[in-house]
Amino acid sequence: MKTRYEEIEEAAIQFHKENPKVWEYFVRFTSEVIGRGFNNYSAKGVFERIRWETDQADAEGRSTFKINNNFSALYARWFMDIYPEHLGFFRLRSQPSELQLARNLPELGPEDFD
Repeated sequence: MKTRYEEIEEAAIQFHKENPKVWEYFVRFTSEVIGRGFNNYSAKGVFERIRWETDQADAEGRSTFKINNNFSALYARWFMDIYPEHLGFFRLRSQPSELQLARNLPELGPEDFD
């Protein structure tokens, strides 16, 4: 049986394939923070910077670009896997989703919110 973690990881990989620019921004902004002397930082903080730098409003004033917060821990892990010299830069927690069954629910989109 698939776990919730595997489900999130599959969604993150699909998102990455459809939005490779997000990875470029993640690496760039993380590298900037490292270059400013930080020993550790928040992957969610990097995601917020990506949102700030890339988002545009639609005709109704709503965000046109979404990044699922569930993906930030995976991006942090991917970064440290690819750049092992920065292992530990993002503080990692255990993933309770590894012990949960997959939910098999569709991703929510902008149309699901007011």
